[in-house]
Amino acid sequence: MTNPVKSAARSADDATPLRRLARGGYVANGVLHVLIGVLALIIAWRGRGESDQAGALVAIGSAPLGFVALWAIAALLAALGAFHAVHGLALRISDRRKRWARRTAEWGQALVFLVMAGVAAVVALGARPDPDQTVQDASRELLEMPGGWVVLGVVGIGIGIGGVVWVVMGCRRSYRKQIDLPPGAAGHAISALGVVGFIAKGVALVVVGTLIVVAAVQRDPEQAGGLDAAIESIRALPFGNLLVAIIGFGFLTYGVFCGFRARYAHLDD
Repeated sequence: MTNPVKSAARSADDATPLRRLARGGYVANGVLHVLIGVLALIIAWRGRGESDQAGALVAIGSAPLGFVALWAIAALLAALGAFHAVHGLALRISDRRKRWARRTAEWGQALVFLVMAGVAAVVALGARPDPDQTVQDASRELLEMPGGWVVLGVVGIGIGIGGVVWVVMGCRRSYRKQIDLPPGAAGHAISALGVVGFIAKGVALVVVGTLIVVAAVQRDPEQAGGLDAAIESIRALPFGNLLVAIIGFGFLTYGVFCGFRARYAHLDD
């Protein structure tokens, strides 16, 4: 007997409107990453500014018709999150272990895009969230709990491992399984954008995870932070501004890659 929930999910997964909105979500994600990359390049040049998603969204909101653009980005990211959630449930992979591994990955992506959509909506409503402060507040609450520093450390390690996975995906170009690249030079160029973008984003995630682990080990929530804090930590290294510029270029490149992914993403598997 067919599970009615899975049947409904598969019907929604096959629907053209949801897939079109999902592709629009990739465009929205690309726009945010391009702006994050530009902001990181500005920081590398001027030494100050915000280089995270909130900073990018605030920059969009300050532009003409920025309010409309923010709500459009929020809606498209939410649609992309909904697509991944539905797609995970609708998978037709016969092997149970592979199906659940893929399902977990799809639902993880759904959560990420839905959170991004929520942040965009909050900014559209006039708020100015501070991701670094949010991470520090959450870290402080965990550290006040018995054994909370262990949980915080595990979270940091998990984020760091996620960053390593992104780097490996970039080096091995395994993301090509998710996109139908065009033949010839165009396909090679898009693939190269993916290599640079995945590695740069992976490095940034490794730094964020490291900051959280340090906060857990030192029992100091002030050591934790998000992408903005990670950029500042990189700037403090020798040749830090150059490294930040490279990371910024990588994020910008990944944003462009997301634009092509919107066109060539493989949504049927």
